[in-house]
Amino acid sequence: MMIAVLRRGSNVALTKEIPGLTGVVVGVRWKTGREEVLGENLVVAAVLCDAGGKALSADHFVFFNQLSDPATSVSQLEQAMGGDDEQLEMRFDGVPAQVSRLVVMLYLNESNGLRRTLGRLREIGVRALDLRDNRELARSENLAKGLDAETALALCEVYRHGGGWKFKVVGEGYTTGVRGLAGDYGVPL
Repeated sequence: MMIAVLRRGSNVALTKEIPGLTGVVVGVRWKTGREEVLGENLVVAAVLCDAGGKALSADHFVFFNQLSDPATSVSQLEQAMGGDDEQLEMRFDGVPAQVSRLVVMLYLNESNGLRRTLGRLREIGVRALDLRDNRELARSENLAKGLDAETALALCEVYRHGGGWKFKVVGEGYTTGVRGLAGDYGVPL
C-alpha cells in the first residue's frame, strides 16, 4: 500500500488495504515556530466512543493522567518515535464491542490566563502506522492551515466499518478548548 496523504474529511480503509492488520499507532506531530513554550502545553488525548459518538465513560478518555482505557486496547506511549511528538497505540482485537470509534484530539492545557491558540503553530499532522512494524500507512495534510483562535482540535478517527477499520482525518477546531471538545464527545471533565 502506498502512503495516503489525506485532507480533512478523507479516509482510508485500513484493514481492507492491509489484510491481517492487528492495530495502529497514531502519531501526532507539530512545529511551533518561534513560540517553543507553546509545544510544552499541548496535550494529545483519545476518547473511545459508542455508535452515538459519545464516550463510554470517563475511564474511556486516554491522556497523560490516564494512560490507557480499562481494556488496555488504547494506550498512550511513553516514548514517541519516528519524528512524532506523541503516539497512541490501538490494538483492534482488544477494543470492546461497544466501541465504534476512537477520536484523537490535540488541545492546549493552559490555566495561567494566557490566551495562546493552535493558530500560532506552523504545522500539525497526524498519521497512522502499522502496529506490527511501524510502517506509515496514511498521514494528514498540514492541519494548522486555516486555524486561528482554536485551542482544541479533533485530529482523526479510527472507526469500525463493514467488519474492518478505517482511518479518517477530521481536523475540526474548537475555540472552546478541551471543554468544548469533551462536551461534543460526552467526556465528563
